[in-house]
Amino acid sequence: MNLRSELLPPMRSFATIWRRLLPLGAVMTALMAWLAWEATEAVPSFQFGDPRLEGGNPELGAQAFAAGQCSSCHASPGQPDRLKLGGGLALASPFGTFRVPNLSPHPKDGIGSWSVADLANALISGVSPNGQHYYPALPYTHYTGMTLTDVRDLFAYLRTLEPVGSRAPPHDLPLLFQIRRGIGVWKLLFFRQGHSEAVLTGDPVHDRGAYLVETLGHCAECHSSRNILGAIRPSTRFAGGPDPEGTGFVPNITPARIGNWTEGDIARMLKTGETPNHGRIGSSMTDVVTNMAMLPESDRNAIARYIKSLPARPTPQP
Repeated sequence: MNLRSELLPPMRSFATIWRRLLPLGAVMTALMAWLAWEATEAVPSFQFGDPRLEGGNPELGAQAFAAGQCSSCHASPGQPDRLKLGGGLALASPFGTFRVPNLSPHPKDGIGSWSVADLANALISGVSPNGQHYYPALPYTHYTGMTLTDVRDLFAYLRTLEPVGSRAPPHDLPLLFQIRRGIGVWKLLFFRQGHSEAVLTGDPVHDRGAYLVETLGHCAECHSSRNILGAIRPSTRFAGGPDPEGTGFVPNITPARIGNWTEGDIARMLKTGETPNHGRIGSSMTDVVTNMAMLPESDRNAIARYIKSLPARPTPQP
């Protein structure tokens, strides 16, 4: 029996099948690459002239500005005026250093050339006017739940502020993280446009607090821990996390840590910075209190009610 002659025909058949499969594999690979490219595209949700964004009340926009903590990041460092929004603040992260952009109405260095649709796309879709993904250092994962009324009011208010002529330095990131299309992959995993984590009960005070805490105030951004890709770990929401400034640990604000605080204690702390045990808040929370003190008392009370309703969660290890 000739073993070679017995093996050759199957080997030739296998080679023929492989040659036929190669073009199909190439087509499938190209198709998958195209689908991935389409799925990670930065798609704006609002167009110039959208009638839903017409109007805007700057007085109400000032409240959205304060609740959204805008000046905490966008105010020009090294000067006391919280309304000079020249940007430039360095935000350290495990992925590199982000530089906060100019949010003033300066026509070249800021957002003076933006339309209200551009602002809506930034806050709700995480998409820039030039069609790129924003890094989630801008907390659009929370802002995405904003009402369009608040977006147009905020835009009207920003237009009243002083233009600041200073362009923020570029982000200092490793080459891999400079590829904005990669943020599209991150969004597929961790971002749902229009979604909010707010738990609503039908109580108008509680539900207003839910909106302020979960959306405008984006409190979970600091009071939570994150996974290896920088997304909030659901089991640690509001249970504490590393201070974004890189110093210390942001405290747990669930009943597991502040369960003995009353709604009045929380509301008072948001106005004065004083805690029930006669201490004072510090670090980045001082800016938060400055902003929260500008809100109506009813809003601070609403925030307090929602905070008291959070589920108790153990503090994660720093």
